[in-house]
Amino acid sequence: MKRLFTLAILVLFATPLAAQATAVPATFTVKGAGFGHGVGLSQIGAKGQALEGKSAIQILNYYFPTSQVIPVVDTQTIRVNIAHQVAAIKISLTKNKSNNQWTLSAGETGTVATDSKPIYFSILGKQIAAGNLGIADYWTLRWNESTTTVVVPSESSTSTLAHGYLQLKPILAPGLGYRIEVTNTLNLRDHYLWGISEVSSSWPAAAMQAQAIASRTYALSRMRNIRKECDCNLYNHKYDQVYAGYSKEGEPRFGQLWKAAVSATNVDTTTALAITYQGKPINVFFSSSTGGATATSKDVWGTDYPYLVSVPDPWSLDGKLNPKYNAWSITVSQEKIANAFGLPDVLRYAVTSRTKTSAALTVTATSSAGVKARLTVSEFKTRLKIPSSWFALPATAVVPTPSPIPAPTESATVKP
Repeated sequence: MKRLFTLAILVLFATPLAAQATAVPATFTVKGAGFGHGVGLSQIGAKGQALEGKSAIQILNYYFPTSQVIPVVDTQTIRVNIAHQVAAIKISLTKNKSNNQWTLSAGETGTVATDSKPIYFSILGKQIAAGNLGIADYWTLRWNESTTTVVVPSESSTSTLAHGYLQLKPILAPGLGYRIEVTNTLNLRDHYLWGISEVSSSWPAAAMQAQAIASRTYALSRMRNIRKECDCNLYNHKYDQVYAGYSKEGEPRFGQLWKAAVSATNVDTTTALAITYQGKPINVFFSSSTGGATATSKDVWGTDYPYLVSVPDPWSLDGKLNPKYNAWSITVSQEKIANAFGLPDVLRYAVTSRTKTSAALTVTATSSAGVKARLTVSEFKTRLKIPSSWFALPATAVVPTPSPIPAPTESATVKP
């Protein structure tokens, strides 16, 4: 009897000690909706509205209230970065065309070679070597646009280009020394826009036209200066807008549909439609889809613009329109989430502040020892590769009802 009593006491005191070793989850499942930052034009929303019969101008008036879609001059040339901070690069011509030929110029000295073979460029101190053709402060490459396309590889993709000319310059990169910046200078009006690859060329015409106007506006609003770090106005990837060059306009059948959508937004030989506020192109933004309503610029970046406000976007939650991101689920390992928060482990996490549209603003994690760490939603998304800020949505979240879409302004029309 005494032995049983002693055993009971041991069990009584052992239980709290065992409970202290709290098991942490091996994985976490993050559930949400939407893809991208969610500010401005919802591309899925534009597609949905186009299928409902809305025009490009109606779509843009809806997503950018207080702005005006009007004709602006768009005959400028634009400088697009194609390859960034490369130590060496091979540039070649397409092999399936006759009369392929490039002309290479060294700095200000004029033409040094005309050929059709690939060229190998490499950084050499503060200059660039072009194979055995010589060394120069910078190089300019031109070609016959009617017969030739140029292929430029980069870290993330390979660009096939048909228009304008290429330039290679050495630019001092912090921590790297001098590196080569490869840029494509071409006409904004058609040639640049023909290569924009932000939406599918099989989408309804009005959705593509809305994107063409938004992309033109984006370029115009960022052409004031050449960025020193890239020798460019814009990059060719998602950090600005995706420019795929001839790969977009040259798509079998669909490339012509995209070019037609761009041309439909031209007004005459020198002007085309852009989104403006007080007569100037706006600081436009667009992303794939949202969690049911667009985000404000202030919520995402801290800067308030009168035309970057939140509007209902139920089309993004339509499974037929947005099958991949109307509702998504991502599994994150214990190791990854602990590293993201800088904790030894994570017992649980919670969204600790949200916007009015239920998008997350801050996320707080708690370790098994009770230590807490907080991340901004931008940090959380970047470190864990989360598609949008609309995740771990509360059960009370309500999808807003769309407000009436404004009628198009009388001063602008899109060609049929």
